[in-house]
Amino acid sequence: MPWINVIDENNATGELKEIYNKIKKERGKLSNIMKIHSLNPDAMKRHMELYISLMFGKSDLSREEREFIAVVVSKINRCEYCINHHKEALMFYWKNKEKLNRFLYDFNSVTLSKREHAILGYVSKLTRTPSDICKDDTEKLRNVGFTDNEILDVTLICSYFNFVNRIALGLGVEFSEEEVKGYNY
Repeated sequence: MPWINVIDENNATGELKEIYNKIKKERGKLSNIMKIHSLNPDAMKRHMELYISLMFGKSDLSREEREFIAVVVSKINRCEYCINHHKEALMFYWKNKEKLNRFLYDFNSVTLSKREHAILGYVSKLTRTPSDICKDDTEKLRNVGFTDNEILDVTLICSYFNFVNRIALGLGVEFSEEEVKGYNY
């Protein structure tokens, strides 16, 4: 049970019900991370808009790379809710459960592309020690072919998951095996 009151789908009315229905239409179902916002429907709506923009909007980052970032940041922050949701999505792209499990145990235990390695290093540092990020860190991304737009998107997605991890951890957002499955990827 979350640590604050949550208005269930069956009890939602007015604007909240409309937002719940829109989210279900766009994502296939309603996640607990969205329901935790039920006392502030405007924040939920804007949160979902940001999520859709970053994870599904126009970007030169692939959907796989975006989910990779989500998993890395969530694992570093030990956010089981987001780890489980986004490992399900990353599995959709990797299609290799053994690789994914090894990766979650130790990021360096699997073979990664140069791009993935660069993303891993950058988002790990930005998550663990954000005040240590410097121009050289973005240069490392450029040196393996990242454009400024891609560097911005990596940074935005990393920052977004640090934000969301703190919502889930700070309010006791839970997941079940059923809750993490069945979303539109």
